[in-house]
Amino acid sequence: MIQQLNGQEIEIRGKKLYVERYGDLDKPAILYLHGGPGEGCHDFSFHQAERLGKHFHLILIDQRGVCRSENIKKGEPFGFQDLIDDCEALREHLHIKKWSLIGHSFGGFLALAYVRQHPDSIEKVIFEGPTFDFERTSRSLIKKTAQLLKKYGKYELYEKGLLLAEGENYSIRELTEEYMKLSDELGEHRMEIYRHNHNNPTDYYSFYSEDEWDVFYDRSEHHYNVLREEGKIFDSLLNEIQYVKNPMLLIVGKYDACTCEKHFEVFERDAINGETFIFEESGHTPHYEEAERFKEVVIAYLQS
Repeated sequence: MIQQLNGQEIEIRGKKLYVERYGDLDKPAILYLHGGPGEGCHDFSFHQAERLGKHFHLILIDQRGVCRSENIKKGEPFGFQDLIDDCEALREHLHIKKWSLIGHSFGGFLALAYVRQHPDSIEKVIFEGPTFDFERTSRSLIKKTAQLLKKYGKYELYEKGLLLAEGENYSIRELTEEYMKLSDELGEHRMEIYRHNHNNPTDYYSFYSEDEWDVFYDRSEHHYNVLREEGKIFDSLLNEIQYVKNPMLLIVGKYDACTCEKHFEVFERDAINGETFIFEESGHTPHYEEAERFKEVVIAYLQS
């Protein structure tokens, strides 16, 4: 069994963060940054804690105000920079000289912003299905949603989706809001937007009751709403890739709509020290759609 120090609440910059740690503390450290904003680290822990914890000192957090971390109170100062500052303060608190990052989805956006500000704190960065530009990601997701609506016979919504995806008169906030409305129309089929391989789901209720999940959801929704109102998450970071000298690996599921072609194109063109890898049987979440292969790719890259 791997060493496990999970469920800790650690006060970082005046706020309690939920932190899980796995593996030998003397091994190379990895910080996992979840997506959303506001998703939490549950699914990565469920599928990868044992796998990666055998080889690394794996650290997972629910970001400030998310799920099991202390809630952000109404009117409390909070913004995107707090998430970056929390990461760096946590590294110092744990007395880790350098760590590597795995950033999934929005966590990839956060990881890129973090490595730009603190390159000397980070060894390598793995981006898993990242979004570096919310507008491009939203348009790509709307296109995929439209195709699924067509698949399930909702032709008027399919046409609406295509117009939204190509329309030039929509702000990024409008696009994200319209995407959420359209995706809700898929009902029980909504996860097909993200997931290609449905054979390895996360059992969320093995951890917490439905009432507890309702509390976590409310916290995360407030976290997201505050970040959305601030607006910094809508700034494109694609141009920042060219300035990162740290080794970076971009991993994408073949069927992932979040990391659109432009993301891939810019990364391959601009990354000074970048590599790419495609998971052939995954959508947006290779860490559980192809969990064993994901582990192998991460180990090979970080130990090379």
